[in-house]
Amino acid sequence: MRVFGVDCGTEFTGYGVVEVDDSARTPKLRYLCAGAVKLSKKDSTAMRLAQVYSELIALMQLWQPEMVAIEEVFFSANAKSALKLGQVRGVAMLAAANCGLTVAEYAPLSIKSSVVGYGLAAKEQVQFMVARLLELDEAPKPADAADALAIAICHIHHAQTAEMVRR
Repeated sequence: MRVFGVDCGTEFTGYGVVEVDDSARTPKLRYLCAGAVKLSKKDSTAMRLAQVYSELIALMQLWQPEMVAIEEVFFSANAKSALKLGQVRGVAMLAAANCGLTVAEYAPLSIKSSVVGYGLAAKEQVQFMVARLLELDEAPKPADAADALAIAICHIHHAQTAEMVRR
């Protein structure tokens, strides 16, 4: 299974691709790529959204994932920030849909719990565990890329658990 994780943001939208061989006796996570779409504050909202869309489409076509995993919107006291984040999420979901991919959404607590074992873990703990689980010397930069990998790992863990329950 190959999963494309997306960490939506208004300045950086992180992405990461993780693969696991489900047929192996002990499935092992494999890091394929990670990075971030850097958005310029000078560009209009429409141009930033178009950039996220086109770059995510290109990456999804390149890496051919079976699934896309995205973080759910969390409650924000700043409605304007939440709306902007929602726009980026919508564009990321549209990119996935236009590539024929299903999108799974996970709450921040679920992602942290899946990766660290504690839903209220600090960002640094998540980055550390992403590097450990993927056998990397250090967590990818920027932090949004590491977060996207965490989202992909979360989906893989949930899918593996669901498969064990089905058996």
